[in-house]
Amino acid sequence: MSADHSLPTLPATFEGWCDPRRTALLVYDMQVGICRQVPGAAAIVERCRAALEAARAAGMRVAFTRHLSSPKRWMGATQLRTAMAWQHAATPEGVKLPFARGAAAWEIIPELAPRDDELVLDKLSMSAFEGTPLAFALRDCGLTGLAIAGIALEIGIEPTVRHATDLGFVPIVLADACGHGRAEAGERALETMRFVGEAVIGDADGFVRALARATS
Repeated sequence: MSADHSLPTLPATFEGWCDPRRTALLVYDMQVGICRQVPGAAAIVERCRAALEAARAAGMRVAFTRHLSSPKRWMGATQLRTAMAWQHAATPEGVKLPFARGAAAWEIIPELAPRDDELVLDKLSMSAFEGTPLAFALRDCGLTGLAIAGIALEIGIEPTVRHATDLGFVPIVLADACGHGRAEAGERALETMRFVGEAVIGDADGFVRALARATS
């Protein structure tokens, strides 16, 4: 029986998906104000930096997201409720704007500072795709995979993984380069990804090795 040539050829391994010709790296919300709240952030920064350096050396396209606090006049029910929950504020009047544009907390940490040829996207939502041109940019460059590292697994990375799948991209999660706000919630997010099977899950070292082979 002849092969069905209408079907795409899929990589068989994690390393096969980490191909700079088909995949970009997304560094998710590695901002000053977020990293200082997360336990073990220093280790996540180091693994993100290793992945970022490997991506740059391999010529892989890189994108960053930053969570943005809207001006209060532009905060409706959803944004206010989320901010109140995160800040333990009893009323909307008590909400602060830690990630206002230009604030120190909003900036990406210096260790991972974006380069001029890298995409930086501000967002109000948890998914990196909602309200940003990320999907357009990936499709425009002919990319089908998105490797993801950053903070936090249970808050923004899991929704981004789900959204990527719904949009037809393959999410590649560098699990040990993803921080969490609460350890059990982060592990639960990873277990859900494994159960559903929508994500390719590996680690930063595997990503680095794969890109080194791709350019050797």
